[in-house]
Amino acid sequence: MPRVRPFRGVRPDPALARAVIAPPYDVLSRDEARAIASAEPRSFLHVTRPDADLPDDVDVHSERAYATARANLDRLLAEGALVQDAEPCFYLYAQTWRGRTQVGLLGLAEVADYDAGVIKKHELTRPDKEQDRVDHILATGAQTGLVFLAWRDRHARLREAIAAAMQAEPEWTAETDDGVIHAFRVVRDADRVRAIEEAMAEVPALYVADGHHRSAAASRVARELGGAHGSDGFLAGIFPDSQLQVLAYNRVVRGLNGRDSEAFLAELAEHFVLTPDVEPIPAGRGRVTMYLDGRWTELAARPGVVPDDPVGSLDVSVLQDRVLGPILGIANPRTDARISFVGGIRGPEALVAAVDAERAAGRQAVAFHLHPTGLDQLFAVADADRLMPPKSTWFEPKLRGGVVVHLLRDAPAGTRVV
Repeated sequence: MPRVRPFRGVRPDPALARAVIAPPYDVLSRDEARAIASAEPRSFLHVTRPDADLPDDVDVHSERAYATARANLDRLLAEGALVQDAEPCFYLYAQTWRGRTQVGLLGLAEVADYDAGVIKKHELTRPDKEQDRVDHILATGAQTGLVFLAWRDRHARLREAIAAAMQAEPEWTAETDDGVIHAFRVVRDADRVRAIEEAMAEVPALYVADGHHRSAAASRVARELGGAHGSDGFLAGIFPDSQLQVLAYNRVVRGLNGRDSEAFLAELAEHFVLTPDVEPIPAGRGRVTMYLDGRWTELAARPGVVPDDPVGSLDVSVLQDRVLGPILGIANPRTDARISFVGGIRGPEALVAAVDAERAAGRQAVAFHLHPTGLDQLFAVADADRLMPPKSTWFEPKLRGGVVVHLLRDAPAGTRVV
């Protein structure tokens, strides 16, 4: 059973929360991060994206960049934009978007549970991205990004413990530019903290929904520090699957691997029933829509194409195994520069724009809109100790950076304790 414990969180002063919390570091370009950070000196992007404060010729993975991140974190603490709780607490982070609310329990998950597979993963990590997180944690002396964990909402005791804690008034509420309303609560009451700990102990497993690089980095840091300074735990936001929304993660491919459109469609027809002039959004699992030559076509797998396998049966796997790899020559979607991944939040319009821009420049391109991978499918893959193809899930709304931080060191002198 996974253990989750309270901790002395570093968090925004409630009056400044709207200014501090920031988009995740890994969804922004350098220019986008710079635009946000330059407009708001208290933005947490100064910590998670220190390259926004540095000249273009400074490597984003340099010692200077990581030192800047630490200096910016200490500055936010010294200025009182961030404060630290006097005693270990749990935290509740609610996000409301498009009529849906998801409530996450924020605490420290155990590195030992991650290493033992009680906290289950479903993706490989890239060595460069994992090393970046290791270097950032060690340089700042802090875990600054939440690992997004999910649990199967079958445990009434945990549901009730969180609901009871949600009765408290939020420390702060803020609406961000993307229309998401964020509300943050501190769980200080000893009885409620204990009730959450005991209820969590009944949950057999947790699943990494997003944050594979952060959790892998935390494991490495714990080994390097011998578990000292609280490094045996990692910062996690734990959400019930019943409240989570997964969007599609779509693909755009430049070029048809030496084929013209007619030859490409003929090869597709060997494995799929093609229906032209359909709506862009797939009707359900087992169906993919494709934008080619200015029209949307549905691809429905023929009998025998989809294997009885938790990984191979995923729409993203069928697309890769039957189309992207053998026909379009995308053997490794992690590294092939011809493929781009487009989050479902951007809608089919983004796929049309990308393909039409290539056509306008005299180049061929094709886009694929997938049906979202379900959490039940993610759980099945992780339970089988298997891995999903890259870019299989896109979660919305995104967890904001700076909502809470786990320090692996003493706070700088002058930090306000609340």
